[in-house]
Amino acid sequence: MTVINGKGVYGAVAMGRISVFKRSDTSVKRIHIEDKEAEKARLEAAKEVSVEQLRVIYDKALKEVGEANAQIFEIHMMMIDDDDYNESINSIIDTQSVNAEYAVAVTADNFAEMFSSMDDAYMQARAADVKDISNRIISNLSSGGENVSDSDEKVIICADDLAPSETVLLDKNKVLAFVTAFGSSNSHTAILARNMNIPAVIGAGEELLKAVKDGMEAAVDGYTGEVFLEPDKETAAALAKKQADDLEKKRLLQELKGKENVTIDGKKINIYANIGSVDNIGAVLASDAGGIGLFRSEFLYLESSNYPTEEQQFSAYKKVLESMAGKKVIIRTLDIGADKQADYFELAKEENPALGLRAIRICLTRPEIFRTQLRALYRASAFGELGIMFPMITSEKEVEKCLEMCDNVKRELTSEGTPFSDSVEIGIMIETPAAAVISDRLAPLVDFFSVGTNDLTQYTLACDRQNAAIEQFVDTHHEAVLRLIQMAADNAHKNGAWIGICGELAADTALTETFLRMGIDELSVSPTFVLRVRDAVRKTDLSK
Repeated sequence: MTVINGKGVYGAVAMGRISVFKRSDTSVKRIHIEDKEAEKARLEAAKEVSVEQLRVIYDKALKEVGEANAQIFEIHMMMIDDDDYNESINSIIDTQSVNAEYAVAVTADNFAEMFSSMDDAYMQARAADVKDISNRIISNLSSGGENVSDSDEKVIICADDLAPSETVLLDKNKVLAFVTAFGSSNSHTAILARNMNIPAVIGAGEELLKAVKDGMEAAVDGYTGEVFLEPDKETAAALAKKQADDLEKKRLLQELKGKENVTIDGKKINIYANIGSVDNIGAVLASDAGGIGLFRSEFLYLESSNYPTEEQQFSAYKKVLESMAGKKVIIRTLDIGADKQADYFELAKEENPALGLRAIRICLTRPEIFRTQLRALYRASAFGELGIMFPMITSEKEVEKCLEMCDNVKRELTSEGTPFSDSVEIGIMIETPAAAVISDRLAPLVDFFSVGTNDLTQYTLACDRQNAAIEQFVDTHHEAVLRLIQMAADNAHKNGAWIGICGELAADTALTETFLRMGIDELSVSPTFVLRVRDAVRKTDLSK
């Protein structure tokens, strides 16, 4: 038996045979050509096929993992049409009289090297994306077709790495788990695995590639990140029991539907769901969440080629509120910037976008965009219980400007005779240390706080959460982060506001009791974690 260690990105156990992931051959030869225009016509045809393939992948991802995670394939479609990318390919064809495959490969290498050398993690991640789209174009130029795994049975997929498109195209009915030699837990592929509920281990190293063979028996522990090749009888039996216990736990969780989120000693807490699209409402209802604690409105902007109109936004917000039938829906205002870019915003290149023009800073410097969204939100408020939440707040002045904009919009709607609710709650996200430290000044201005632990952790620890090279330094349980959350909770309650957590830590059941003891009133998690968190709450006794 050989044990290989990686990083588990979805907790579950899988046992079965290995299938080594095989790609179509995208090796490229340099060939001299005479007709440059014909070569560029071949290129355009291959790009069109590539875009059509990506549309199919996007639609599949939309159904399986939701709008937020499908968005990467929209980015890939936009990258295929990128002017700089295409100018480079065409220039190489024109100046060197070479075949399109070679021009695409050289451009891919150049762009990937350029992105990888940048300090910003978001731009570094684009290196993998440009390689992915370039390999797709080359494959279509060579009529190589899609990347495939040729197994007909349910298998454990092993690969050097998997591109997002390759992950989505895997037939979930034939995949027990997947293991990759490279990749990070914050990669698109890891996120897709979690949302597709596929046991996965990433970053297992080159040792994996040397050791695995088609048909080899293996077991994958997505909890510990261990991969067992040809496990002995004792190990196989222990993992089989762990797998059976895991399935039983998931079955028992289903019995918690309809039960209250209440501790042994009687403390109640709200457990809500995070979503990024109207399409995710079904998952919220199926999870038995008490409401929506975070609706990421930016995906209305990211899925559009231009600023979504007031009517388009109103229609989406209204549908969410109506579908939730009186349950609370908290919609976060536009959070574009940093790792979420929309070309038509024409945001300037920044040395560090995470510290740049993003979220509420865009709204306050482009008030017409903000006003349009606020009008749509308040109009929709007549159809359910709405909360509006402002992201990336760092000062009282920002909150006061937001509230002034809300008052102006309400006056406009009143003068027009347009109905809206008088009971819309206003909240802010605590995702910067500044907001936590001055939470005593911010709490009197709003109805609630919601802690965005992903950003709060990265800003507190000075660790870019998308940079795989510093994952070992990202301690999500760091005392500094927990102290800031406690500070915000205390100040919220002193001033009559409630406080929730909507970042990934909300689903960390190792911290559930800690959050309850802090006085956290609400936890908002991915729909798949609602029952797990409910179970943790119901097993907690705060009287001890």
